[in-house]
Amino acid sequence: MSQPGEPVVQQQPPPAYPMPPSQQGGYHPPPPQGYPPGPGGYPGVVTVPPPVVFRELPVTMTCPHCHANISTQVTMDTGLLPWLICGGLCIFGCWLGCCLIPFCIDGVKDAIHTCPQCRKVVGHYKRI
Repeated sequence: MSQPGEPVVQQQPPPAYPMPPSQQGGYHPPPPQGYPPGPGGYPGVVTVPPPVVFRELPVTMTCPHCHANISTQVTMDTGLLPWLICGGLCIFGCWLGCCLIPFCIDGVKDAIHTCPQCRKVVGHYKRI
C-alpha cells in the first residue's frame, strides 16, 4: 500500500514474447572463426547445386571436367533392355526378324551424355 501523498506506481506486466538476446544482456558468444562468409553473408554456409538428372534429352550444366557451361550431347547406346525384349520376343516365337526391332528403337536404349567441349562422358541414363 502506498502512503497518502506518494505517487501511485503501476507495474507493467512482462511482455508476452521473449526479449531478443541483444536486449537481455548476459553472455554473447564470439563470432565463429576460421570460415569465410558464405554467399548469403553467413559464415560457413556453402551452397551446393542440385544434382543433375540425366534422361533422354540434353541437359544444361557445368562440365565437371573442363568447367564450361554446356548443353550435353546425347548418344543412344544398346543397354540391357533391348536384349531383354529381344529374348522375350524369341521365347514367344517372334525370332525371324521381329526380335531385332528393339535394337532400332531409341526409346529402349540407354542415353550417354558427353561434353561437347572436352568430349568426356558426364552422365548416363540407363533404362534398367
